Amino acid sequence: MAVDYSLYGGAETTKPSQATKSKSKPLVQSSEGRAPRRVFLPKEGENPDVRAYTAPAKDPKDFLWLMTEEPHRSRRMAILKAHPEVTKLMGHEPLTKWVVLGVVSLQVSMAIYLRHTSPFSPWWILAAYAIGGTANHNLFLAIHEITHNLAFKRIAPNKLLAIFANLPIGIPYSAAFKGYHIEHHKFQGQDGIDTDLPTKLELVLLNNVLGKVFFATFQILFYALRPTFVRAQKLTKWHFLNIAVQLVFDYILVKTFGLRPLIYLIASSFFAGSLHPCAGHFIAEHYLWDGLEQETYSYYGPLNVLAYNVGYHNEHHDFPSVPWTRLPDLRKMAPEWYDNIPNHPSWPMVIVNFVRDSEVGIHARAKRLAKSTGLSTGIPGKGCAKKGGDDEDSDGSVEVDKSE
Repeated sequence: MAVDYSLYGGAETTKPSQATKSKSKPLVQSSEGRAPRRVFLPKEGENPDVRAYTAPAKDPKDFLWLMTEEPHRSRRMAILKAHPEVTKLMGHEPLTKWVVLGVVSLQVSMAIYLRHTSPFSPWWILAAYAIGGTANHNLFLAIHEITHNLAFKRIAPNKLLAIFANLPIGIPYSAAFKGYHIEHHKFQGQDGIDTDLPTKLELVLLNNVLGKVFFATFQILFYALRPTFVRAQKLTKWHFLNIAVQLVFDYILVKTFGLRPLIYLIASSFFAGSLHPCAGHFIAEHYLWDGLEQETYSYYGPLNVLAYNVGYHNEHHDFPSVPWTRLPDLRKMAPEWYDNIPNHPSWPMVIVNFVRDSEVGIHARAKRLAKSTGLSTGIPGKGCAKKGGDDEDSDGSVEVDKSE
């Protein structure tokens, strides 16, 4: 019987991976002399200052180094034990491919429609920011969803759809993103492997107000370029196909309609990962807030409608095999686990608070020393010899989800 890979969180192998459980720390009340609290419990009552801070401010000269395991596997196991019916939420979502088709069609149509409008026109800039930035951000998160094999049951159709969703972004990245993102799930917080983590150089250069403004403005470049400096991938046929299809699409677009449509698409991608309301999720998801050692934060607000419910980020990391349409159901199914975790009330305010709050910055990330994973970190003494590629991207959710 053929394997249904939409149940396996993005994995391309059914080999097991290992992780250990961790215990969360109780909340402690402390608030004097600190900035207003940034994250909140979903149902904490009328007094928002009842729990303002839980620990002293962290050292801005270094990251928070933890010895504990990442929290998601242990919580996944506990939730599955209490609510085995969660497994019914797992599997691919057929709606995804139609949403992708609609957004790709919208963006290509907009690019062609604006071919006679100057890129310096206020209306062109507004369109690229409001429509293009929102649409391309949606496609970023479509690729994120497809990376977990959640559009189709089989691997190849998912990868082909990701390449198609990549077209309006203008620059090929879907194949490379998959390898790095699955490692982010499997090795969350591990220095030299999880490329979602800022580097020491970023900490030294950008951990001030101007540096944080620069970082927030050019987030898309950091996420695109950082992985190549931290740990190079082994290129596969999917990388080359992604590059080839994107170059052919860009060439045909420019040859047929001129350069401006491509400029519109690339500008849309820049705005999508810059000071855009939806781009707050990049910082909201894993930066540390309010003295907590909480590594993942959710957001349950209305912008999730535009973003494949990526705001349900604790839920997503706990169960990467649950597609975007069923993440709210997952939260409702296990409220005793998700309604006691602080979350962000606003993505746009995350960017504002990240810039202006002296306790939050590039340093506000939890890191762990890399273990022996079979992946090369590029750091002496961290990790083992083999470089990770597209064929080694199991996030470990297969056996956990299926064995309970």
